[in-house]
Amino acid sequence: MAKKKKEETLNLETILFNCRDYLRSNATLNDKRDLLLTLVFLRFIGEKFEDAQETLRQSFIESGITDETIISMRLNNPRAYGGTAFVPEKARWSLFLETPSEKLNSTLDDALQCLEESGDALKGCVRLGLFTAINLEKSVIKKVLDEVNKISHKVFGEQKDLIGRVYEYFLKSFAVNASKEEGEFYTPHDVVELIAAFIEPYDGTLYDPCCGSGGMFVQCAKYVEEKDGDIAQINVYGQENDPATYRLAKMNLAVRGISHHLGDRNASSFTNDLHKGLTFDYIMANPPFNLKRWYDTALSTDPRWADYGVPPESNANYAWILHILSKLKAGHGVAGFLLANGALGDSDTYNIRRKLIEGDKGKNIEGDKVEAIIVLPRELFYATDISVTLWILNQNKKGGTYHGRRLRDRSGEILFMDLRQWTTNTVKGEQKKKVELHSDQIRRASEIYFRWQREGTDGTQYAEPELYRSVGIRELERNDFTLVPSRYIEFVDRDSQIDYHKVLSTTASTVSELLKRQTENDKRLRQALKQLGYDCEE
Repeated sequence: MAKKKKEETLNLETILFNCRDYLRSNATLNDKRDLLLTLVFLRFIGEKFEDAQETLRQSFIESGITDETIISMRLNNPRAYGGTAFVPEKARWSLFLETPSEKLNSTLDDALQCLEESGDALKGCVRLGLFTAINLEKSVIKKVLDEVNKISHKVFGEQKDLIGRVYEYFLKSFAVNASKEEGEFYTPHDVVELIAAFIEPYDGTLYDPCCGSGGMFVQCAKYVEEKDGDIAQINVYGQENDPATYRLAKMNLAVRGISHHLGDRNASSFTNDLHKGLTFDYIMANPPFNLKRWYDTALSTDPRWADYGVPPESNANYAWILHILSKLKAGHGVAGFLLANGALGDSDTYNIRRKLIEGDKGKNIEGDKVEAIIVLPRELFYATDISVTLWILNQNKKGGTYHGRRLRDRSGEILFMDLRQWTTNTVKGEQKKKVELHSDQIRRASEIYFRWQREGTDGTQYAEPELYRSVGIRELERNDFTLVPSRYIEFVDRDSQIDYHKVLSTTASTVSELLKRQTENDKRLRQALKQLGYDCEE
């Protein structure tokens, strides 16, 4: 099975490499990305629709309907296809394969316009006029189309985030938006699985305020399915500021048949919240790390930070925290999101962090929002090798029942975990060092968290050196409310366990033996040279 997976990945990358080669001097970097992603999208939805259409046709015939007029009428009813996106005739992949090369650019753009006008499911997914704007030579667009035609959802799509994988290829090969400040939108599947394993978004509403390419939703959906959950029971909400990436997200979710609410346009969650007034059961997010250009003067009196204080204008980390908190349902909402490690102890965010932890009784500000802080290994991402932190916020730490588990009252406690040493699973064949969290590591991390939450656990004694520790409010206060795990987790001083006398004695003995051998070898060499007639001085 592992071998098959490797071959499929290799085939996809070969196809994309060939496309890249054909486009080498024929388009800008962003145009290449948009063109290829759009063609993959058209191929994917086209094939899935045609498969669904054939299945539907057979079901009509089996039920006794043989009149082709009636069958055709029913096949052209978009409501007949359930979770599969209905593709209008002018946008079907089979049409492109039959189109003469010289008409491909215009035919493809007609298809994009048709999709835009076909209804909400596919509206906003594509960049209109893309192909005529780039205007590839007929031989080039035909070669690229034929190459993309090799990407079948039967091979690449059922178990994968295909759009995410294509975008990931651009991140690796073209360094598209390579820095997180510019916008790195693809969150590795293992990181998504880790977040999902902690917050368990199996039902209700799920929100991502910076959803990027939508990969978080797609991969989370797969995780839910693997846990025998029903993605249809989850209402997906998201928002994305970048217009190109907003289209990517629409593509990605449409391809998967995931019902979603991304708003009718791209917009910043800070300055134009498209889901104002709504709160959610679960939030998963990978916000831009240390985003600088986020602030607007209109935000100075924003109610999202009325209780906790205005976040620093120079860095959006705590703006994301407070935005996410404002979107959690009171009483039971849970959030898992990633931030750069600097957010754990920034001096200019001290007051906000203190209020998030202990509140402010004098001003009637409720605290105890932070449930867990998990520092992750380096080199999990393609665009950066830094270590980042998974934050868990919880609106209910007082106990009760959660997904069938009886939870204890964890008020005034935070669980710290340090996973920076979990770097043994190195991904082979990458251009830079890349590590993944293995499934058993994800399971172990989540089990540490669940065991800490469970009734009967003594939080004051819950610890394992160099891995995790539960910390109470008074200790947090003594440490100025820093959330850096190494301030609380015990690390073994292995230097103190070394028998230096023994080490030095062993080293001296080894060096003495080496010197003795060197002297003997030198003596033998001189003797050999004398036998050959050379006079060697001692």
